[in-house]
Amino acid sequence: MKLFPAIDMKDCKVVRLYKGDFATVHQVADDPLTVARAFYDAGARHIHMVDLDGARSGVRVNFPMIYQVIQDSGLKVELGGGIKTELDVITVGESGVDRLVIGSAAVTNPGLVSYALGLYGDRVAVGIDSLGGKVRTAGWEENSGLDYLEFAAQMESIGVKNIIFTDIATDGMLSGPSYEQLAQLQKTVSCNITASGGVSCLDDIKRLRDMGLYGAIIGKAYYAGTIDLAEAVKEAGDQC
Repeated sequence: MKLFPAIDMKDCKVVRLYKGDFATVHQVADDPLTVARAFYDAGARHIHMVDLDGARSGVRVNFPMIYQVIQDSGLKVELGGGIKTELDVITVGESGVDRLVIGSAAVTNPGLVSYALGLYGDRVAVGIDSLGGKVRTAGWEENSGLDYLEFAAQMESIGVKNIIFTDIATDGMLSGPSYEQLAQLQKTVSCNITASGGVSCLDDIKRLRDMGLYGAIIGKAYYAGTIDLAEAVKEAGDQC
């Protein structure tokens, strides 16, 4: 199982939020490249980055620092946040990222996903952010009314191979992932599924691995010190 330690960027700072609430934003590190290199030293070979300003306002104020991580960290960067137009797809796709993540725009403009797939194929992932089983958009602030399983099936039908599933209720809460919702998603689609939200300890990593998931994102647990990334990497297996 691939591990994706996470860096969320807002106002050029490394931050964390609780349940995606921008009112709870707090800085957890100064320099994203230093954090990324610590991930690499612990054995990680992938990183999940989110441009929170891009997701909320569409302004890419964080991109110079994100680009530095892409170029200099040695990690394969998965990047989401604010990919809303064809120009955004090309800008991110040509930046050197390993994978670009389309979130809200996959709901409002499925054609953009098809466009991205035509250019980048398996380098495209769709982020499904759910609260109470309903897909949220616009930085998690709006309820689309779509059932997360129906939406996942729709994305698979147009060629999506990679899904990142976040249960917003668990994000940043160190309460454990939403195993049941993940299991339902596994039954619904054959895509590579990466679990996001709630990972709190080594036992969570083991359980997600044993479920056969493609990947798991580690965020708050790393910064809070409740999980040792090097140990998590050993449990997860080959990261290449």
